[in-house]
Amino acid sequence: MSQLPSVSVIIPVYNDRDGIETTLRSLAGQAFGSDVSVLVVDNNSTDSTPAFLRSYSETHDWVEYLTETEIQSSYAARNTGIEASESELLAFVDADMTVPDGWVTDIREEIASRDADYLGCNVELVIEGAGTVFDRYDQHTGFPIETYIETQQFCPTCCLVVRRSVIDGVGMFDDRLVSGGDKEFGNRVAAAGYKLDFAEEIVLSHPTRSSFRSLAKKDLRVGTGLAQLQELYPDRYGRGTPKPSGAKAPRKQDDRSSESVGDRIVFAVMGTVMVGMRGIGYLRG
Repeated sequence: MSQLPSVSVIIPVYNDRDGIETTLRSLAGQAFGSDVSVLVVDNNSTDSTPAFLRSYSETHDWVEYLTETEIQSSYAARNTGIEASESELLAFVDADMTVPDGWVTDIREEIASRDADYLGCNVELVIEGAGTVFDRYDQHTGFPIETYIETQQFCPTCCLVVRRSVIDGVGMFDDRLVSGGDKEFGNRVAAAGYKLDFAEEIVLSHPTRSSFRSLAKKDLRVGTGLAQLQELYPDRYGRGTPKPSGAKAPRKQDDRSSESVGDRIVFAVMGTVMVGMRGIGYLRG
């Protein structure tokens, strides 16, 4: 096999000390060498996250601790990581996610074997503990990465691998956006003619959102991001007030046999409410 491309794992974090520790622990068992680096970019956290990261990076030489304090944006934090890296591949994950054993090797081999420029990995939503109806709703809607790539030409930045040549060709993330920067970037990549692909067998884990507040906060942000996309890129994303779309498509019917009738009723109500949250976010944007 030819030499695998070098890779930098870039993880933005804001006020999530426990989440970033979870992600770093899952990365600790990966195969590290001089051609693999992990860049954690703190986006001006006000809790114990900075102190934890300073200490962790001092005792784990495979972690580089960076900060982005000028712009409050996860996309700005990712851009800071990109600028600090010289690797051929850039792999983006979120704080609070868990990567499987061998993940670093797998993504390097997969993108090389597919000759892809932009690769989305699979994501499993995991309920921690007993769970709430909100956890179950979040898991019910799934995380359809393949559908995003096929129909909307983007992959969420929580599970994205991209070649540096793509960044050189189309530029970095738009840090003016509070949400939708992954979509705008992916659409730019696709329009430039790069190859987008999906690695179904590479599965990362993401905890479900366990409260109404956390779900609503996300959809408010997504709605605001849609308004920003239309304002900043009217030729690409249209003008005027759109019908707010749902957050995610429900899983296939044959995967839902364990759901109770009560849960299905709640899920239907929640879906309508979350569309409303997006609409509120849009109007605020």
